[in-house]
Amino acid sequence: MKGTHLTYWGNIAEGYTTLLAGMKLSWKHLWKVWIGKKYSKNIQSDNYFDNQEGAITVQYPNEIIPVPDHGRYRLDNVMEDCIVCDKCVKICPVNCIEIDPIRSASEIRKTSDGSSVRLYAAKFDIDMAKCCYCGLCTTVCPTECLTMTKTYDYSEYSVDKLLYHYSDLSPKEATEKQEEFDLIQAVKKAKREQEATERATAKPTIKPAGEIKPKILIKKPSTNANTNVKTVAKPKIKILGVKKPNTIIKPKIPTQKKESNDTNTVKPVIKPKIVIPTKKTATLKPKIAPKPKKDE
Repeated sequence: MKGTHLTYWGNIAEGYTTLLAGMKLSWKHLWKVWIGKKYSKNIQSDNYFDNQEGAITVQYPNEIIPVPDHGRYRLDNVMEDCIVCDKCVKICPVNCIEIDPIRSASEIRKTSDGSSVRLYAAKFDIDMAKCCYCGLCTTVCPTECLTMTKTYDYSEYSVDKLLYHYSDLSPKEATEKQEEFDLIQAVKKAKREQEATERATAKPTIKPAGEIKPKILIKKPSTNANTNVKTVAKPKIKILGVKKPNTIIKPKIPTQKKESNDTNTVKPVIKPKIVIPTKKTATLKPKIAPKPKKDE
């Protein structure tokens, strides 16, 4: 016996062995039912839930198997908490959700978590015939208004009945809300255009020029950073009774330099101005003090 599809007698032998293995398991459960009297009773009996072993079957729809809390079944939406953000439509891979939002000029209501609702849902449809039960729409919902319920048996005779409508506005109310918003936007647009024309036609106002104050520049005394020598102002000598000559001759007078070790601290000697008049009425000669003789 080498296995299936290898030899003729091997296929027959393998078929009998698998048949006996399945019958062994079935006879085991039947033995518990016949000998131990462990079988399903009527759900209306008082001791129905006492039998936990044997041939137990579920009497649907009177009895339903419990489903997990996070199961992926039929979608449901609570419009009171929906802010019509359109995130579920964008993330749906099969496009089973359709939303037609209508803007509102003011706040409509507050959700259970305090979020502000400023959009109407003229259309909020979920086509469960297209749904692939991925659960992505429930994860991106910011207010958790879109959830998957525990309802798994919602079969219908027509596919059109699997299209669920969750909008809280009738077609007439949706048209009125849209016209109201369009009217408000038209009034705002006309007001903006009027303000723009008024600014364009308005004459520019010329403001009177203020008094111009002259700026006085004060020069700071310059210092030589290399020699650290400060300049000394030259005094002017005025002689009464003598008119100002046309030309002024400044004779060069030798100055005495003091001997010092620091050459950077030498102060210049003031040079007197000598005025020579053009007329021969009065002449002034500068008095030059004789040089002191050094003691030998």
